[in-house]
Amino acid sequence: MRIFIAFEGSFEPFDVSADETVEAVKLLVKDYFHIPLSEDKQGRRYLELMYAGAALRNSWSLADVGISSCSTLKCFVKEEDKPTLCVFNAVTKETMPIMESAFLLCKKVSDLRTLVTLSCGLPVGIYCLRTPAGLEMYDCNALSSYQTDLGTTLRLDVWDGWKEFLMGCLLGQKRKVQRYLSREGPVLRYQKRVALYIAAFYGFAELTEWALKQGARPHEAVGAHPYRAWCSEALHADVSKCPVHAAAEAGQLLILKTFVHCSVLCLECRNPAGQTPLAIASKHRHKDCVLYLLSKMWSTVSFLKTSVPMRIYIKIKQWILRAQSHSLHKSQLCRARVFGAKVGDIVMVDGFTQPKMTSKSWHKAGNKDSQSNVSKLPPLREHTTDRKAGDAVGVLQRDRGDQPLAFPPLGDANVFSELQRHQRQNQMKTSCSARRKEPIESAHLPHVPLPALCGEGCSLPFHLAEHSKDAVLKSCLESLRQRSGRTPRENAIYCLAVASAFKEKRWLQQLRIARALAKKSISNLTIHGGLAADENPPEILL
Repeated sequence: MRIFIAFEGSFEPFDVSADETVEAVKLLVKDYFHIPLSEDKQGRRYLELMYAGAALRNSWSLADVGISSCSTLKCFVKEEDKPTLCVFNAVTKETMPIMESAFLLCKKVSDLRTLVTLSCGLPVGIYCLRTPAGLEMYDCNALSSYQTDLGTTLRLDVWDGWKEFLMGCLLGQKRKVQRYLSREGPVLRYQKRVALYIAAFYGFAELTEWALKQGARPHEAVGAHPYRAWCSEALHADVSKCPVHAAAEAGQLLILKTFVHCSVLCLECRNPAGQTPLAIASKHRHKDCVLYLLSKMWSTVSFLKTSVPMRIYIKIKQWILRAQSHSLHKSQLCRARVFGAKVGDIVMVDGFTQPKMTSKSWHKAGNKDSQSNVSKLPPLREHTTDRKAGDAVGVLQRDRGDQPLAFPPLGDANVFSELQRHQRQNQMKTSCSARRKEPIESAHLPHVPLPALCGEGCSLPFHLAEHSKDAVLKSCLESLRQRSGRTPRENAIYCLAVASAFKEKRWLQQLRIARALAKKSISNLTIHGGLAADENPPEILL
């Protein structure tokens, strides 16, 4: 068939087969127009074919996507920059690209962790980065010390037992966050600050309200994990970032309003670089947040007989809080103020102690579900009957101490005879119903025995052939699930989503394309060994 390719103002015909793949058509276009293509570590320059508003994939054939004779395909030359580094998140199982210049490889690991925090919203104190070989990367070292090249995929690991808790924070699920909180007091308080930070970054109002009620403050630094609190000099500078800074970076206006309503000290809270939330929002070009913070900073606070500007009011409040804390410490002179870790606390020494940031799940880390005791049902009562020769005594055992509770013996000996009579009646009813069903079932059975297995080339009866098709269909769908990781329903939804990209097509035409893609996903199994070569793949109806 003949199709037309539109490229940079030219309109050229090409004679191709209906079963031709998109990749083969791209090669024809490349050779005809002499287009230079390239691919290296920095990026790639490639061709893209568009039809009915959708970009065509290389593995598709023209007939699968409804391309008929005299159709017009648009061709574009695209350039794509490859990420400098990739980071695999062990919590979300996703890979984050780090799109920076190649000079990033000359910087320290701490600079990379700052970029990772801006991408995923996780505080720097809860994760570490590892090389592909599993070596932990420390903030003070340069990336070049770990032989990191362009395109290297690093791994992000979190504290053991924190995966479920962090997943609840990233999804904004308050119940899940509450379920996987730690039972250690310092770690619990740290987790609440982490939850408020992540909720502020992603804009989860319910989780933010819960964290504020639990005592977390938006203008207080998240800090470091209690196991690392003793080594303040070696910590990342971003551990002093506050939840209000995360809300300003992400442009979460509703969360900023909640924080300012909770405490006006958020307006003058500064990050490690000395920037206020207003400066951070202006840097990231969040216009709505900038206008709101400006209106709050230039407002006034009214009292009974006077009113003061917001800046003066914040300074007065900071002075009062410092005075209160100073007087509190003077009144508690008998108690020594403790900095960092205490005797008996767990501490983490880089390179010496066994690492506790390996992304182990809650149960593998040795924790027990806090809800298991609440939702556990009482044990079922066990009924046991001891039957001895000539005895008819039923014994009921219950978990009341160690002594079983036994019923008194039956006084009437004719009870057993009555039970036996009822049992004989039930057996007669069962045998009668079985005799009535026997002719119906035997009518469908063959009169001669069938072989156990059918060889190649033998023909089966119609009803057996239908059963064999069902078996082949089940095996195909099972192979599809194992290879693509999708169930038949998920595969149908995926094909419909791909076909919906052809926006210039009508809905019925998109449905035909989706059916063709689903059918091809099954037929591809014949090449990979899912079906025999002489079997026809079953048709998948969407």
